[in-house]
Amino acid sequence: MVLGEIERDIYQVGVIDWDRRLFDELIPLPDGTSYNAYLIKGSNKVALVDTADPTKEEELITNLEKVGVDKINYVIANHAEQDHSGAIPRVLETYPEAKVVTNKKCRNMLLDLLRLPEERFIEVGDGETLSLGNKTLRFIVAPWVHWPETMFTYLEEDRILFTCDFLGCHLATSSLFVEDETEVYQAAKRYYAEIMMPFKTFIRKHLSKIDELNPRIIAPSHGPVYRDPGFILEAYREWVSDTVSNVVVIPYVSMHGSTEKMVNHLIEALIGKGITVKPFNLTKTDIGTLAMSLVDAATVVFASPTVLVGPHPAVLYVAHLVNALKPKLRFLSVVSSYGWGGKTVEQIIGAVSSLKVETLSPVVVRGHPKKGDLEKLDNLADTILEKHKELGIA
Repeated sequence: MVLGEIERDIYQVGVIDWDRRLFDELIPLPDGTSYNAYLIKGSNKVALVDTADPTKEEELITNLEKVGVDKINYVIANHAEQDHSGAIPRVLETYPEAKVVTNKKCRNMLLDLLRLPEERFIEVGDGETLSLGNKTLRFIVAPWVHWPETMFTYLEEDRILFTCDFLGCHLATSSLFVEDETEVYQAAKRYYAEIMMPFKTFIRKHLSKIDELNPRIIAPSHGPVYRDPGFILEAYREWVSDTVSNVVVIPYVSMHGSTEKMVNHLIEALIGKGITVKPFNLTKTDIGTLAMSLVDAATVVFASPTVLVGPHPAVLYVAHLVNALKPKLRFLSVVSSYGWGGKTVEQIIGAVSSLKVETLSPVVVRGHPKKGDLEKLDNLADTILEKHKELGIA
């Protein structure tokens, strides 16, 4: 299926993956995804920007045939990850005159990942250009969005920026362009939370580069094309800013009801103080939705029973995930119930050592919470309110 012509002689020839539900054997894909590839026909040369996942390589070749391509001179590899590069060998086989154009770091990674012949590469540096005749491609090296070798490709005459993973979203849709901004915003925020959030410092720098280019259209390699780049750029500026919201996220597990009673009491106490609460029962939670909630939240409270002297494995897993995602949280606390002892609090706090947060006094209860224990939860809610007030968000 060919999604369509973006501009004259510029085509989206990628593939929709309607049924994929897991990415990297880790990230849920509730709405599928796409592997966008863009064909640019210049007056002298033809370029293909990115390819597709190897499972969809035949569909990509079919799409190229449908737009009447009898030759491809250049395959631009913006990113080495296989969902974008995996079909390169099949493209090179079909178009034997084609060369792979990429930066040095990406070239080396593609040699390792795909075992491509070295003579099929053309290496480019930051700011270099490549002429297709009446169209000019400029390459912008943009490391750590989200791999170290990533680059953007800018079509100067048409002011179209091809950003590969950056600014994209996992969303299978028959729409070539963004039509429902609310739908795309949610998918893009989820994508940012799961994939891009650890790299927000680098993203700020790359947003500045994009502002200088002032693209008219942004074409990512997942999800629909942005005819209004301001929509997604403004969203990213908000997400990577230092601003947090009056939100408490509570990931929890309860085995016999004690932790759940504590969580419910804390939820009511926080709501009563005008604080937005987002609880996640980890036995039922979509981990991507949890990641989204962390993008803007000021505080996280982990709540766990004690299992073999430590936290429940599901809570510990999420603590490690939060540590890896590095959200802009400001405060952290732990609520826990135990039977005979343990180190639940110490292990959870140790698991999030990369976060720059202030740890608030945990509430640890032996067995079922008593009146005095619930009062400690009220005190924790009071403390969270005061801390949020200090930030000017409550």
